[in-house]
Amino acid sequence: MLDRITGMQIFVRVATLGSLSAAARSLGISQTMATKHVGAIEERLGIKLLHRTTRRLTLTEAGRRYLESAERILAEVEEADAAASAERVEVRGMLRVNAPLSFGVREVAPLMAEFSRLHPAVTVDLGLNDRFVDLIDEGWDVAIRIGRMRDSTMVARRIAPCRLVLCGSPAYLAEKGTPSTVADLQQHNCLGYTLSQGVGPDGWSFGADGRVKVPIKGNLRINNGDALVAAAVAGQGLIYQPTFITSHDLREGRLIALTLDHPPLDLPGIFAVYPSDRHPPAKVRAFVDFLARRFGSNPPWDRGLKRA
Repeated sequence: MLDRITGMQIFVRVATLGSLSAAARSLGISQTMATKHVGAIEERLGIKLLHRTTRRLTLTEAGRRYLESAERILAEVEEADAAASAERVEVRGMLRVNAPLSFGVREVAPLMAEFSRLHPAVTVDLGLNDRFVDLIDEGWDVAIRIGRMRDSTMVARRIAPCRLVLCGSPAYLAEKGTPSTVADLQQHNCLGYTLSQGVGPDGWSFGADGRVKVPIKGNLRINNGDALVAAAVAGQGLIYQPTFITSHDLREGRLIALTLDHPPLDLPGIFAVYPSDRHPPAKVRAFVDFLARRFGSNPPWDRGLKRA
């Protein structure tokens, strides 16, 4: 089946120039191919578009009506192509961003006002959840992901480091004691994060490569980091969470960072992930660049915190 849009383009050129051969030459195709396209339209519609004589071509009444519709449709196609191409170079349009709940509320949402001032033609649809979303199936332009990347088909740009910290409240440590080795953790109430393996509810990993694994137990398991922080501040137990979640309470003294005989697990970082494309839309490039500049190698939440 011949392409309909190409057929319309050829027919409009034939009608404009009044000649199949002239239309074919102007489009860089053979006269036979031009004839086939026009014939395919006539066959599909069951009407005659052109009166053909040895001297010239003229439009039938149906041909004149079809020409008006074809010219309108081709103009709309060109407009759609221009709009799509513009999104490659102009920072505009709807930008759908997905981010983990705690990181999105604490670090991404507060930056949206500044991003909007820089790029007023962009409307951001920010979705916050801790579920692993499918960018393609669910229509997200960018996702923020923490830790190891699982999808090699996506472009992943590191926008910030992600440090883990083991901590507890002053009240809890005063009552239960302060652990000094990873083995000591087995004697403590360790509050587990159910959406992670390395810092999950059954075991925590330590050391830069995560090879030191310690079984843990506790009387609370939660699927949200902020909820874990609230429980730890209230004195329920120890938590092992990223500094972007704990930094405020560490600075205020509501939590105390602990140093053990093995350093915290070294997470790969925080990444902006988007579908693989040689030419991602300008709105995606602008947003990812913006986050990388605002966070960088020394993000706001880490500044002034002592390293374990």
